[in-house]
Amino acid sequence: MLLNGATPCRLCFQSLKGNQHICENTTPVVAGSNGYTPGHAILSGTTWKGDPIERSFNLGTLSEYALVKSSAVIKNSSTKMSFQAASIIGCGVMTGYGSVVNVAKVKPGSSVVVMGTGGVGLNVLQGAKISGATKIIAVDINPKRLEMATKFGATHNILADKSDLGLLQAALRVKDLTNGRGADYAFECTAVPQLGAAPLAMVRNAGIAVQVSGIEQEVSMDMRLFEWDKVYINPLYGGCRPQIDFPKIVDLYDNGQLLLEEMVTRTYTLVDLEIAIQDMLHGMNAKGVIVFD
Repeated sequence: MLLNGATPCRLCFQSLKGNQHICENTTPVVAGSNGYTPGHAILSGTTWKGDPIERSFNLGTLSEYALVKSSAVIKNSSTKMSFQAASIIGCGVMTGYGSVVNVAKVKPGSSVVVMGTGGVGLNVLQGAKISGATKIIAVDINPKRLEMATKFGATHNILADKSDLGLLQAALRVKDLTNGRGADYAFECTAVPQLGAAPLAMVRNAGIAVQVSGIEQEVSMDMRLFEWDKVYINPLYGGCRPQIDFPKIVDLYDNGQLLLEEMVTRTYTLVDLEIAIQDMLHGMNAKGVIVFD
């Protein structure tokens, strides 16, 4: 079985519009000024010393067993997928792949630039490749990450410098690779607030800039970056429709088009949780997975 954080009520305005990932009653992500207050992620029967526990994304899976809503469970039809590979679909894979396929709707033959090649960024690269993009440019400050990027679909790599504010110098290199115009699509996957506007610097006029990493801090933007006719999108969870998207991802894996096993670069036991977190913060893995004996 596959678990996911999109648990729609299927009755609210957004659910009926097909936006299951931003259900007005059960979304696990706190809304700011969206005009409604989402339901709390507290599940019946989940308590600690008699008090209800609020669990991340309605799941809370750092345990051998988990009590979840039925809407959080999707059947895994693959007969060859490992537990480790299955466990990463419901977050980083869906967010990256879905941002390309569901949200930006990348077209065949287009150019794509991806800023940040962690777990989410690598799946943006995979989504771009699956969508038929012919020029896929990865940008990162970590050369080891860029090595991974090539494996997951990048056709060109740009090693950025930490001193490059807003990645404006990297943007010039992107333009050199795209006939001086900029890419058709740009995806920000760094989770660095100061880079919230960076995809706008990477795309051509009338291009699509996608802020994937969920930056919520207040940031300053040079409005000239929006010129001309550029579109800026801030999607959640890759526009996930679990019952539709998860089976597609499984089929892509079974057909060899989507890499999952290769993304799990290390596994940890629960007692190694602190090491796993530190490895994540230092960019050691594409994906690290906690396993249970």
